[in-house]
Amino acid sequence: MLAVGGLAAQQAPPTLADFWDGRAQWEQVAVDVGLPVGESDTLQLSKSRFRSYLHASTQSAGVVDQCGEPVAFPGCLTVWESSDGGMSFSLPNAVCLIPCGACPCDDVRDHTSSTRAAQQYPRVVFDGEQYLMAYEWHAQIMLRRSLDGLVWSDWSYLLTPGGTFPSSFAPCSETERIGPHPNIRGQADDCLIGAPPGLYVEGDTVYVFASAGSAPAHLRCYKGDRRGDLSQLARCDTDPLFGGAREYGPVDLLGAGANAYFDFRYISSADVLKVGDRYYMSYEGIRGPEYLEAGMDTQYGLGFARSLTGEIDGPWETFPGAPVLQDLGFWVGIGHADLLIVDGETRMYTQTGPDTRGLYRLVWL
Repeated sequence: MLAVGGLAAQQAPPTLADFWDGRAQWEQVAVDVGLPVGESDTLQLSKSRFRSYLHASTQSAGVVDQCGEPVAFPGCLTVWESSDGGMSFSLPNAVCLIPCGACPCDDVRDHTSSTRAAQQYPRVVFDGEQYLMAYEWHAQIMLRRSLDGLVWSDWSYLLTPGGTFPSSFAPCSETERIGPHPNIRGQADDCLIGAPPGLYVEGDTVYVFASAGSAPAHLRCYKGDRRGDLSQLARCDTDPLFGGAREYGPVDLLGAGANAYFDFRYISSADVLKVGDRYYMSYEGIRGPEYLEAGMDTQYGLGFARSLTGEIDGPWETFPGAPVLQDLGFWVGIGHADLLIVDGETRMYTQTGPDTRGLYRLVWL
């Protein structure tokens, strides 16, 4: 007979530790929660109220900037609300959340304009006192603060130089180097530090996760005082935290056959939860274009990693069964997942189809 304590343990929802060890799997709860396919980050504000920060455009959600101009793809930061426990979201105000310094909006000053918007891949955390936000602008990581999650401070660069740049402009390490890709030629920049960020706060320390290099890709972190100057964060002592596939693999190998190479070109969009004594992370892996001069990346996947110790700033390992949910393919946004624990249940928002963003949860196998 199973002891009462054992029964309670069996009835408790599984965690990411159980998923890693093969005792749990992701189950789709909702195909469409009302969020368009634009990478989001979702916070629980109360028992039933959730808020999702998502970059949306005129094409995806009729969004205009605060000067009234249409916002082109990929969009600007918008705030989506749910009052039913995160099962469905709506956009109360189809206007960019962050105001422009003047009209018309300017890309360099405001990170949005009528022709190009770039408040992409937002990550938002509430540390008990303030909200912190990181997002990508032209492969660079921008940081802001807010007391209410709605009115935000001016931006700070995570670091300079950042984004993609030529080594003739500033030297970069082997970890930061952009290597050759079989389906890309004529690339001027050969260094990368930035791209879609991750964000995590523990105690007084804020961690920002950034891409470092490409082909092969790495993930690194920066850390510092969450109340201090966000432009002065220091690189973590362990660098990189981990890397992806070391090669593109056979060029004629696509789809499921190429899963082992899914994170060769980029690793980014980290989202972190602490479970027990370890940290677990979802991330986006990108293999890159599937044919020469495709003009865009076409192979995306969702990966997971976990710390090997009880420290974020230490070595990590990648989940051997990745990519998760879908084989490698044109699933833009599937790797930018939102992880939450709601009443002990581990949930995840991510792409579920070409035009939908949905909800998954961990269940026992």
